[in-house]
Amino acid sequence: MARVSELSRLGPRDPASRMKVVLVTVACLSVGATIGSAVLESVSAQTAAAEAPILPTAGPPVLDPAKAAPPETPAPQTPAPTTPAPTTSSPEASPTQRSVRHPVSGFVHPGVAVTLDHLEQARERINAGEQPWAEAYRVMSRSQYADLDWQPRPRAVVECGYHSNPNHGCGEEWRDAVAAYTHALLWYLTLDQDHARKSAEIIDAWASTLRAHTHDNAPLQAGWSAATLVRAAELLRYTYPGWSSESINRAATMFRDVYLPLVRNGAPRSDGNWDLIILDAAIGIAVFLDDRSLFNHVIQRWRARLPAYVYLSSDGSRPVQPPAGPVSWYGQTRFVDGLTQETCRDLGHTAWGLEALAQVAETAWIQGVDLFAEAQPRLIAALELHAGYALGDAVPGWLCGGALKATFQPIPEIAYHHYHGRLGLELPRTQQLLQAGRPQLASHFYAWGTLTHGASS
Repeated sequence: MARVSELSRLGPRDPASRMKVVLVTVACLSVGATIGSAVLESVSAQTAAAEAPILPTAGPPVLDPAKAAPPETPAPQTPAPTTPAPTTSSPEASPTQRSVRHPVSGFVHPGVAVTLDHLEQARERINAGEQPWAEAYRVMSRSQYADLDWQPRPRAVVECGYHSNPNHGCGEEWRDAVAAYTHALLWYLTLDQDHARKSAEIIDAWASTLRAHTHDNAPLQAGWSAATLVRAAELLRYTYPGWSSESINRAATMFRDVYLPLVRNGAPRSDGNWDLIILDAAIGIAVFLDDRSLFNHVIQRWRARLPAYVYLSSDGSRPVQPPAGPVSWYGQTRFVDGLTQETCRDLGHTAWGLEALAQVAETAWIQGVDLFAEAQPRLIAALELHAGYALGDAVPGWLCGGALKATFQPIPEIAYHHYHGRLGLELPRTQQLLQAGRPQLASHFYAWGTLTHGASS
């Protein structure tokens, strides 16, 4: 698992680089004169002009869901789960000030991990020069994914096996998904329609071409790519009127017919990061397709995996096993609060599992279901435990043979945003990890979390 910074040259259409700076020249006073208050005021005005906001002060209006080109053929509804539907939290839990609610499904749009409120808050802080948002925007806008010359590389069949053997279209697919999401974010923040058109171009290219995923990694590959691609499609659909109904229908068909069969049920017999990443893609598809029963089904799968992924002492002397049967804890026999099923595999896959767990919870939160409350004791314990080791705490001999492998990436912006930013809880080691690792970059199924969910620390 590679950490992907992929920062590249400054793009010719970078929003910050195109802003005009007005230089004000102060006339020299006559020899011997003192600098008066009028000159000081002029200097202040010059400084204020140089610090003008780099982004427009507001984004485009949200499109009414009734006019946002729903699929012409109703999407088939997933059979309702036999377990009770998830409990809905109070309306105040959902940050929907600038979003709209679909008249049939009741879903908030845009509402896959990111809302327009998130982006408006980011805009205000970027224009004020506040950190970490200003730096996160700078990094995103200068990344290769923000390049308007980006060319999508779709394939009819994406072939992905274990250890990248075979590897035909795997990296191209998830990187195109990240690029589509990056351009959708830049469209909303800058109002530059070139970014909207580029995002639509990437989504349309795959929707017109992709027919299948094959080989052992097919479900995970579908999860990686769909998780980010559906965020782009959701944001574009409800903010950019130039994305045609025909294109939206093709995208809906792709998500329903190509991705959903591989991600609908997660991966209950696999390691937790697989299962949770795949469920993250599935819940995003549920919202995009306005499929309430699929949404409920995914939440039940998430609830089943949570205690089987993150251990608490209240579970007993041994971890909870997922419903599909035992999974490996990689030789670990002593368990402490916050230990995950993949800790002794490596920190990288552990970070992926925790990020996917939080991304599902964030989409659910936007839609009025508070999974963060259910996860709180486990997720906070896991974040604090692993943040300490990621920061260099000594690994005791009883834990994973006294050594932990790989790097803890991505940094957990979404989870910290909820527990610290929304609830005011203190997570000191997680805070230190974020301060050391910001901004969150982009790879596989996550992207630019510091920009969208950065919490003041």
